[in-house]
Amino acid sequence: MKAANFDYSCAASIDEACRLLAGANGEGRVIAGGQTLVPLLAMRLARPALLVDVNRIEELRGIELRAGVVAVKACTTQANALASEIVREKVPLLAKALSFVGHTQTRNRGTIGGSLANADPAAEICMAALALDCDIAARSAASERITPSAKFFQGAMTTALASDECLTEALFPIWKGEGRTGTGFQEVSIRRGDFALLAVAVQALFDDGVCRRIAIVVGGLGGAPVRVHAAAAPLVGTRLEPNDLSRAIAALQGSIEPQSDIHASSDYRRRVAGALLERAIAEARSDAAKV
Repeated sequence: MKAANFDYSCAASIDEACRLLAGANGEGRVIAGGQTLVPLLAMRLARPALLVDVNRIEELRGIELRAGVVAVKACTTQANALASEIVREKVPLLAKALSFVGHTQTRNRGTIGGSLANADPAAEICMAALALDCDIAARSAASERITPSAKFFQGAMTTALASDECLTEALFPIWKGEGRTGTGFQEVSIRRGDFALLAVAVQALFDDGVCRRIAIVVGGLGGAPVRVHAAAAPLVGTRLEPNDLSRAIAALQGSIEPQSDIHASSDYRRRVAGALLERAIAEARSDAAKV
């Protein structure tokens, strides 16, 4: 198929992009790398009247280390974020997630903001954002606002962004505290680089072998990624012994509601979620021991 007819404008600034979106009466869409939106257009699953290209706006590119956060501008490519020493050192879970995103060619074009704004149910960047309690900044012609990731992802391909808003940057908090931080990211897909059938992201803080803090996020369930507090709670204050992991896995499998599709059944996804959680926790613990 081919995309339905649409008008196209290449914005020179964020302000211009916001004015264009405001004038589109809810029928405008922002495009940057286009790795998610272009296929949707081709299949006519998205039919905007206006595409606003923000890829040439320099103020939407770059990675900055600020007080307690790593700010990743919306049009920063996934490849540049993956290569960033700041990202690798300060938010290693994002770096691990990025290594699973598509292929080198798509990461060269795909952007951090584009992945967050399109919110594919299996998008690894969205999982990392949720696990790290990322704040997402957006601007409209009238105002600016910041939305916590826990409220930003609302469902499959659905976010809190208004039709006249342009996502400008993502603010990834840097975990602080006594001890060592470890991360784990595990997923199952039909082929490397394909959308995940199911994925699990873990970040944990260890102090003398004891888990003091842990975040667990599951993606690929059929809707938005899910932060599974019920699975994390039994692990805090433990040494992650087999019995501790068994309780966490049971809590995880009992609290998620995976959907069935042509690729995998709900029962399969539930079983895989438990196995991937165990692997991701082992990876995080090993990761922390290397620091």
